[in-house]
Amino acid sequence: MECTESSTGEGTSEELFALSTAIAAVVGGSVAIEDLDRRVLAYSTLPDQLIDDLRRQGILNRQVPDEPRQLSQYRAVLNTTGVRRLPPLAPDELPRAAVAIRAGDLPLGTIWAIEGSEGLTSASERALLDGARLAALHMLRRRSAAELDLHARQEALHGALNGNGSAAETRFRLGLSDQPQFSLLGLAPLRVAGRESPPVVRLGVSAAGHFAAVHTEAAVTTLGRTVYVLLPELSAPAVRRLAEQAVTALARSRDVPLRSAISRCDVDPGELPQLRTEVDDILRVTTTDPTAPPVASLEDAHARVLLAHIGDTLAREPRLRHPSIAAMLEHDREQRTSYGASVLAWLDAVGNIGQAADLLGCHPNTLKYRLKRVRELFGLDLNHPDDRLSCWLQLRLSR
Repeated sequence: MECTESSTGEGTSEELFALSTAIAAVVGGSVAIEDLDRRVLAYSTLPDQLIDDLRRQGILNRQVPDEPRQLSQYRAVLNTTGVRRLPPLAPDELPRAAVAIRAGDLPLGTIWAIEGSEGLTSASERALLDGARLAALHMLRRRSAAELDLHARQEALHGALNGNGSAAETRFRLGLSDQPQFSLLGLAPLRVAGRESPPVVRLGVSAAGHFAAVHTEAAVTTLGRTVYVLLPELSAPAVRRLAEQAVTALARSRDVPLRSAISRCDVDPGELPQLRTEVDDILRVTTTDPTAPPVASLEDAHARVLLAHIGDTLAREPRLRHPSIAAMLEHDREQRTSYGASVLAWLDAVGNIGQAADLLGCHPNTLKYRLKRVRELFGLDLNHPDDRLSCWLQLRLSR
């Protein structure tokens, strides 16, 4: 195969082709260098290298086929500091070893090697690790000064969200004015049962490119399962418009919908860890609810966030749970009764027996009897408003 130079701007060059071939000479199997979107930037061309159909397909298309189980493997490689061995995903696939390409904490791509006939030797591991360091240098060298500035801002925001550095240092590193008004925006995929989300680092790369085009002062970084965007010198309505645009634009190339959380506006860079907590609280409830709005502030999600915190408190402090409610729910589980559901429906209906009975699909007299039995069996008094509130909270959270 002929080695040709590409102009993708991600470091694809004759140098990367030569590097992948040099690694393959040590490993014994075909080697491919990929970016974070799994585009094949370069590949080895030794005539006697081990190769399989999946690698051939990736080379011909210059793109690794999108297979759900591969997403887990990419995530594992990007979360590993050394070389990661990976089992075959199909009978005709050869075992692979891979390593992440990084510049500091910044992920740039991955190197994938088909293991040679001797398996993964210590020399093979050294070749992959050295190759990753060299590939990072080649890829960074082809980046523009503007991209490197974005990386510096990313590192500054990363540290500020973790509470590192003073407010003055954070303001300087992020290039903020003396009295900056800013908001923190969070992006995360909706969690869909039975479907694994793509690595969030890919969302971070896409978000960085998007916000570099729409707001030159934005800073973008990735922490955990969330992409954070600092948006200075914008009003709250403007921040919401940018969040809505980002969710729409970044979701187009993904099967899983995105959720965005908007923090309050602030002027103190020292408050960024608190703004991060606010964003995390919002995303915690919106990324697990398919009916939640794609973009939400704390005001939009206040009730669900409050319930989540109350649930955390009850989980940490079981002694705060009402013993009568615990006994009622345990009785429901063991005896297959529905006292808890009946009380909750009655509370949801604000004491309207007819409406609650309709929700439960039973006769109003049946519901009245169940409420009477709740008092008799468990000593649960629903006449006092505080007791009703406590009961509703615990039943709502248990549901």
